[in-house]
Amino acid sequence: MQLNNLKPAKGSVKAGKRIGRGEGSGKGGTATRGHKGQKSRSGYSRKIGFEGGQMPLQRRVPKFGFKNINRKDYQGVNLDTLQQLVDDGKIKDTVSLAILMENGLVGKNDLVKILGRGELKAKLNISVHKFTATAKAAIEKAGGEAVTI
Repeated sequence: MQLNNLKPAKGSVKAGKRIGRGEGSGKGGTATRGHKGQKSRSGYSRKIGFEGGQMPLQRRVPKFGFKNINRKDYQGVNLDTLQQLVDDGKIKDTVSLAILMENGLVGKNDLVKILGRGELKAKLNISVHKFTATAKAAIEKAGGEAVTI
């Protein structure tokens, strides 16, 4: 089988009637658009969410809260996750964004924050964007270094 001889399964494709191609086709005249009115005209298009002049749903529903457009979202990585990577032999003594990316913990454009869940036994030099106070204390207690980028 090759790409040039692929065909749809027999009976799966129906040849639809060609609309607006004369009276003999059975779909001539109004071409299934009915008589008169905005929808029968060429060029008709209605706005998404338009409800015939009634107040649309997206305007009827109450809005609440506040969305800060300057918010910075950090991808969290916990200490127990780092300890697991050390136990598996995936990281030795330094942890950088590149190493976290290789192990699939963060994406290429993520801001990273080290969180304090779990305990860290390994001595690691970690350089990321942010640390929680508990994480920083745990890293330094284990003899490592927490460097903010």
